[in-house]
Amino acid sequence: MKRVGVLLLGALPVIAAGVYLAVPDDSADTASSASSSSTATAESARDDAKDRAEKEREADDALIAGLPPGLAAPAKKELAQQLVSSAENSTTKWRTAYGSIEDVGDGDGYTAGIVGFCTGTHDLLMLVERYTEDHPDNGLAEYLPALREVDGSDSHEGLDPGFTAAWQAEAEVPAFRAAQEEERDRVYFEPAVRLAKLDGLGTLGQFVYYDAMVFHGPDTDAEGFYGLRERAMAKARTPGQGGSEKTYLDAFLDVREQAMRNKRPGIDTSRVDTAQRRFLAAGNMKLATPLVWEMYGDTYRVP
Repeated sequence: MKRVGVLLLGALPVIAAGVYLAVPDDSADTASSASSSSTATAESARDDAKDRAEKEREADDALIAGLPPGLAAPAKKELAQQLVSSAENSTTKWRTAYGSIEDVGDGDGYTAGIVGFCTGTHDLLMLVERYTEDHPDNGLAEYLPALREVDGSDSHEGLDPGFTAAWQAEAEVPAFRAAQEEERDRVYFEPAVRLAKLDGLGTLGQFVYYDAMVFHGPDTDAEGFYGLRERAMAKARTPGQGGSEKTYLDAFLDVREQAMRNKRPGIDTSRVDTAQRRFLAAGNMKLATPLVWEMYGDTYRVP
């Protein structure tokens, strides 16, 4: 109606003005109606997507519930922590590493705790934030502003000289030790094992995913865990897709090893070459003990 009014106004100003005033302008109502319809459609689409995702998750849960525990079995989970600790802390006694903290010069700032939480890779910040929600008076809470500032960098600004001592002191607190384990499981262990099972992988494959998740982070970029998985799936089908488990794991380890070298040229890739590849070559898909592997020139054994 407004367009008609404008045209009439150009030819017959007085009459047009009267018509314009006499006829209601419903463009605002039309626009409002269209906007409401668009919003409703978007909300409906989101609800549908949410429902589909929930149904898919329920189906996945049902599938996983019918599978063997694999790496989630208590003895295998303990073995997984020993293997990771041999790479992260040069010891299979992973419970001695709650208070470990140092800058290893890899560009990720301080590396600390049982799976190498880093000040530069967001996971250490998440750990301290979640811990502080439950224990606001802890000895690390005062460093939260600095941790947020250095997140994504190798900077120590605002952390030195007291942060390392504060971390070591807090690591003596049972609640903080429990928080480290909970964050390890929430961010790394549980997502890795779940996805490995959905991909049709056995206990060894579940560990391969877990160790990669710890080292590369749960990221979707080319060098993150999910990016590595996509590239491996482009080379070989997962068992869940009807492929060979050994062939797929070989492809995944190839992709992963290259990503490690891209991140840190000259890096020692023992955790792949003389541990996981050794288990795979031996056909130890269940990660059965006794187990022998090498890490950075040292030999480890689990009887």
